[in-house]
Amino acid sequence: MQAQVGERILIHSRQVGLPAHGGEITEIRGDAGGPPYYVHFDDGHDALVFPGPDCEIVHEGAQR
Repeated sequence: MQAQVGERILIHSRQVGLPAHGGEITEIRGDAGGPPYYVHFDDGHDALVFPGPDCEIVHEGAQR
């Protein structure tokens, strides 16, 4: 998984019916765009994220 500052990360819920939550990647702490990422989430909190299989990066210019 690789990302750039400014891209979004979505963390999908592991429970059916709960929405995904996401935020903007504000800092890359790994090598060559790799994790971990420092993320400013939509609800206002900031966290260091080590993405797992329930995460996806929304690359700039990508269509969903």
